Amino acid sequence: MELHIRHETLYRYGEPVKRSVQNLRLTPRREPIQRALSWDISAPGRQHAQIDAYGNVVHLLTLDEPHREIRIVVNGVVETEDSESVVLANDGKLSPLAYVAETPLTRSDEAMARFASQHLGAQGDRRDLLLDFAHAVCEVVKYEKGASDVHDSAVRAFGRGKGVCQDQAHVFVACCRTAGIPARYVSGYLYTGGDGEVASHAWVDVWLGPEFGGWTSIDVTHRAFAGGRHCRLAIGRDYLDACPVRGVRRGGGAEEMHVAVSIAASEQQ
Repeated sequence: MELHIRHETLYRYGEPVKRSVQNLRLTPRREPIQRALSWDISAPGRQHAQIDAYGNVVHLLTLDEPHREIRIVVNGVVETEDSESVVLANDGKLSPLAYVAETPLTRSDEAMARFASQHLGAQGDRRDLLLDFAHAVCEVVKYEKGASDVHDSAVRAFGRGKGVCQDQAHVFVACCRTAGIPARYVSGYLYTGGDGEVASHAWVDVWLGPEFGGWTSIDVTHRAFAGGRHCRLAIGRDYLDACPVRGVRRGGGAEEMHVAVSIAASEQQ
């Protein structure tokens, strides 16, 4: 499938910002299941591209002159593998064991540990077990837009009982790690076919082991394996490792952020 993607992020500040430094994880990952046919990032300031420890393409954006807004626009076409049964081999940059250790956003409490043991301790096909677990997570953390913010942890989302795709992914990852199963957070885009609002999305990769070929990718929110409708931007231990835009600034006062994402398949162009 060919996905035509446009993603605009606009920051506005109440006062002039003296200096900004942003990490942009807005370039599709280089993986066997997808490839960028064209991709462009438009933003003010200076950009420097590099590959981080997780294999993500990161652009360091630096603005040294005073400014009151930053507009970042990405445009491109990505070809994805249509099959949902693809298993990703480990790329060798990091051991899967790096994704067993908890982080502040993916820490479990006693209630989550019991929940993980109840659902991940069963016998049977590992992929079916994980897909069933995605259903279970969505039952205890109902999807509700605006129910959380980016700083909420898995424990907070689990206790609240509602959240967005980021929260459901964090709970899934935290429970897997509690059960000793390596799991990582994935950020990217999802083509919805025009049904509803389009936005950045989050899902998970779970390590099946070398005997199964590597990682399987699960869209927890949609209770399905990720496939050709998904475009992968970045992976990491949690949201902070894989978020599309993250940085620091000096000055600026109050901040407003506006995001607009549009995705179309090739036949709609």
